[in-house]
Amino acid sequence: MTLHAPLIIDIAGLSLSKVDRERLQHPLVGGLILFARNWQDRAQLTALCRSIKKLRPDLLISVDHEGGRVQRFKTDGFTHLPPMRALGEMWLAEPKAKSKAGPLDATNAATACGYVLGAELRACGVDMSFTPVLDLDFGASSVIGDRAFARDPRVVSLLAKSLMQGLLQSGMANCGKHFPGHGFVKADSHTDIPVDRRSLKAILADDAAPYRWLSTSVTSVMPAHVIYPKVDSRPAGFSSTWLNDILRGQLGFTGAIFSDDLSMAGARVLDGAQLSYTQAAVQALQAGCDMVLLCNQSVPSSEGGGTAIDELIAGLTEAQVKGQWHPSEASDARRLALLPRSGACDWNALMVQPEYMHALDWIA
Repeated sequence: MTLHAPLIIDIAGLSLSKVDRERLQHPLVGGLILFARNWQDRAQLTALCRSIKKLRPDLLISVDHEGGRVQRFKTDGFTHLPPMRALGEMWLAEPKAKSKAGPLDATNAATACGYVLGAELRACGVDMSFTPVLDLDFGASSVIGDRAFARDPRVVSLLAKSLMQGLLQSGMANCGKHFPGHGFVKADSHTDIPVDRRSLKAILADDAAPYRWLSTSVTSVMPAHVIYPKVDSRPAGFSSTWLNDILRGQLGFTGAIFSDDLSMAGARVLDGAQLSYTQAAVQALQAGCDMVLLCNQSVPSSEGGGTAIDELIAGLTEAQVKGQWHPSEASDARRLALLPRSGACDWNALMVQPEYMHALDWIA
């Protein structure tokens, strides 16, 4: 363990290579994010997670596993979870005989989704998923789309709170994203830099409302790679105004803050300049992020097949020596707080657990 391990990286394959082990043992690395390429079946995933924890028990093993089109593991018994929009539609539906409809059924289904999602991942050794999406569904953003619960921030908040309750019951933390809101813009921040020209008052009243109402329930937050020029010229993930003054100061959030993936094209453009991975990481950490993600840079098809990860580790080490970045014990405490605090139920026991079987009935 280290004073502050802010880097969340990835690995290329189904098991740890020698290079993976070396990177994961570096004191600046605090965890890793898994992708579909790291999945073959439950036995393989469980063995992979065990090998990671044997290497360093404090490493945070994470994944993007929301349901719908963003679900990395879909075979060998993993439940196909619905997109979150389906829960919002259930909320709005008129109750009918023998069908799930209305707010009460929708909140029960959301809790069930959270429990099944968390319990299945934890049974295989995964610590947390970057969910739920708290963006509002304005119908403008294709990258968000059916990942959002609804247009109404009240519905989003209540369904998200229910889903987070299910995650909590499984022993898993959560991540609200993408602060303060990605749903109003059309551009995809994976390839562009979206701009939302609304006022701070409008954003706080609408998109950011779930973060205010859920500030004591959300355990971590991921900011949007979106510029809100009436608030700050910098994207939210690089903005101390958004992260420190508004999210922590005005909205009272005390949990961990992750940057979004720094390998995204829109994630490394700041004040009109293209940043290196190290520069982007330093800027994100200085702005208030506790951890920064660098994804899909270990695979052979990426530039140098891992070179970017090694450059970031070396660059952040140098930045620390030069005083450009200062480790934060408080930030690392927030990282460690995301690790599960209770043992997980193994897969076979989970399959006959009454709570799990009841939750599956709500999802069906």
